[in-house]
Amino acid sequence: MSGASGKTGWRVVVEALKRGRSVRAIVRPASVLPPSLAQAEQEGRLEVRRLELDTAEALLHALQGCTALVIATGARPSINLAGPLQVDAWGVQAQVQACRSLGLKRVVLVSSLCAGRWLHPLNLFGLILVWKRLGERCLERSGLDWTVIRPGGLSEDDSRSTTEGVLVTDADQQQSNSIPRRLVAQVCLDALEQPQACGRILEITSSPAQPKQPLGQWLDQNA
Repeated sequence: MSGASGKTGWRVVVEALKRGRSVRAIVRPASVLPPSLAQAEQEGRLEVRRLELDTAEALLHALQGCTALVIATGARPSINLAGPLQVDAWGVQAQVQACRSLGLKRVVLVSSLCAGRWLHPLNLFGLILVWKRLGERCLERSGLDWTVIRPGGLSEDDSRSTTEGVLVTDADQQQSNSIPRRLVAQVCLDALEQPQACGRILEITSSPAQPKQPLGQWLDQNA
């Protein structure tokens, strides 16, 4: 799990541990672990590796022995407008290359709704949607068993995850609406468990009016 200290990443880790998975969390050297992850590490339930994504040897070592990777790295808003290029394009490319080198086949990438669209306000932050699409394309062309998850606007309100259903569509079908990060984490793990999710871009938002439906059922109906 890369980007494990981020707001979506740590939720993926927590949900994965709940499902009984063995998790190795990859974070930057200066990252502060959220309390739930720090506690899991202290209790021996979570392995944590600290590294920069552009250090190829350290990345290979961190991924050694893993059977799947969830990529939730993402540039954070800052005055560094090169951040999205470095993280969302080059950073994803480095992780994909490491997976190919190790024979780690299964990869889920957390991207964003509207990835690849030029005329979007989010691109004022270093063309972030352009570089996210470049990262997606690198994964798509990798030969790995990939899934791209494109969530809508990300909400910190985890309580929504118990009251809202997820609207899932294929690529470039949704343009707006939001989804709690907790639901994004759950969909990422559901995708890992569904072979029919391989080779798919899945756009996800949520609302109270949306019926709850297992991801596997949606994939079967939209094969």
